[in-house]
Formats: sequence, structure tokens, C-alpha cells
Amino acid sequence: MARAVRKTMKEVPLAEVKDDFSRYLKEAAAREIVITRHGKPAGVLIGFESEDDWLEYRLENDPRFLRRIAKALSSLRSGRGFPLEDIE
Repeated sequence: MARAVRKTMKEVPLAEVKDDFSRYLKEAAAREIVITRHGKPAGVLIGFESEDDWLEYRLENDPRFLRRIAKALSSLRSGRGFPLEDIE
């Protein structure tokens, strides 16, 4: 299931996030919240609208999965294998 496209990021000072973390976590489901410390980026808060979004995020950021994708693409580019479009 494809995750919805996120709106632009929002920057929020750490003190504000600490004061109302629940609110910012809910907001982070729609857009990433860049947490700043002394006006400089210190971290990013990413929320999920559903468990599927969480699982998709984990998969997209799993180094083992990314290595397998890179290996498969390399095989295709070198002429081994066949595109999914050719499967009936």
C-alpha cells in the first residue's frame, strides 16, 4: 500500500515539542517535523497514519532489503533475469 505524499516539512523548537509531544506526533503523520535545538536542525519526527505506513517505512529503510533490490537491479542491467512486465 503506497504511503500518502507528505506535505512540506515543519520546523519546531525542541522546547515546543517537549511541551506538546502528542500533538506533534499526530501532526507528523501528515508531514515530517524537523526538531530544532538553538535554531539548528537536531532531528526529525516522523509519524504514521497506519500500521501499513509503519511497515512500509521499515522496509524502505532496511539495509538488507535495499541490498537485495540493488543486486536484483544489477542483474537486470547485466542481462540476467527478465522484467515483471514480461510475466503473464
